[in-house]
Amino acid sequence: MRTTEPSDERRDEPQPGGTDGTLAEPAPQQAGQNGDSADGPPAAAAQPPRQSDADEGNGARESFASIVAETLGLAPGSSRRRRAMTLLVMLSIAFGAVFRDTLTDYLMIKPSMNRENDANEEYDANKVPFTVSVWPEEDEPEAWAVVLDRALTLEEKQKLVAVENDRSGAFSYLKKLGGRPLASEATLENAPKRYKEQLASSTLGGYADVFQMNVMSTRSTAVVINGWQVTDVTCRKSTGHTVVVLPEQGGASYEGLQLHIPPLGGEPVLTDETDGQGESYFSTHYIEVGGGQSSGGLKVNAIAPWGKSCQWGIKVRYTDPYQTTRWVQLKDGNGKPLRIRTDSLPTDPRQTWGLRVQPWRLCDLSEKCIVHPRT
Repeated sequence: MRTTEPSDERRDEPQPGGTDGTLAEPAPQQAGQNGDSADGPPAAAAQPPRQSDADEGNGARESFASIVAETLGLAPGSSRRRRAMTLLVMLSIAFGAVFRDTLTDYLMIKPSMNRENDANEEYDANKVPFTVSVWPEEDEPEAWAVVLDRALTLEEKQKLVAVENDRSGAFSYLKKLGGRPLASEATLENAPKRYKEQLASSTLGGYADVFQMNVMSTRSTAVVINGWQVTDVTCRKSTGHTVVVLPEQGGASYEGLQLHIPPLGGEPVLTDETDGQGESYFSTHYIEVGGGQSSGGLKVNAIAPWGKSCQWGIKVRYTDPYQTTRWVQLKDGNGKPLRIRTDSLPTDPRQTWGLRVQPWRLCDLSEKCIVHPRT
């Protein structure tokens, strides 16, 4: 196999190593790189010069600025001023967006609250404005009469005087026998002259059928009752057979309202012993329920004609915050029109008895009395 020799020009180039063309041996530093030199410790490897803290800070800022610039879409190498202006513009846009959203939310709060309030008001306005319950007065009046539909037996008469001077015991016992208690009509000494003249010219009066009326409302806003009308009066002859009376020891006034059936002008009137006694109640007073005030109570003294037992209803006028003013017929718990019974003393009772004190005794109209056996 033939070989081709190099040209003369190639042979004339100096060769590494000696002049005779042999290769030179490695320098001692090269041997030291493998840690085999015995002439001394290896030379330290060359290290790049350490940057100062200021240079590192500048580099970090430059790196952050580069990242921000790239994020904002700036070309590499943009000036700091351009970068700062671009960042300011972008921050302004971001702040404007946040402010816009916040302002929109704020402006939407009021319409949203208004819609919610309107819904609540509509729900509240559709509630029944109030309900009414009525029950007979339980407390013993100062002076009273009790009407029974039958005659008293001798044993019952004797029991009425079994406890000396015990009027309350007699009152409770007569109620247990089925008697209907009536209270002596209120003495309105401070009533206006016009009202006293109506009483004097009327055949009504004597004793009142007393009941308690409670008005309740679940509405969240107040309902004000500021008017009253008696409706649908029907009367029949009293079925009273026996009357037992505890005579009054003087005039008496009562708290609450008083009216006749049918009413006299201006009734119901205030019976309290205070300013306005005998004046039309709803001209100076009102009943407020709802809005946190759960109920309002009234004590009513209703006076039927002599010898009559009447039933009647009530229509009241109310006003609420929803600009509603109307008259409504009161209803009972079954949703039917409320009917109130009012009795009076019969004009021709078969028996009339009176309880007397000092000594405690039961006497008829002929002054024939039944007394306690020990009296």
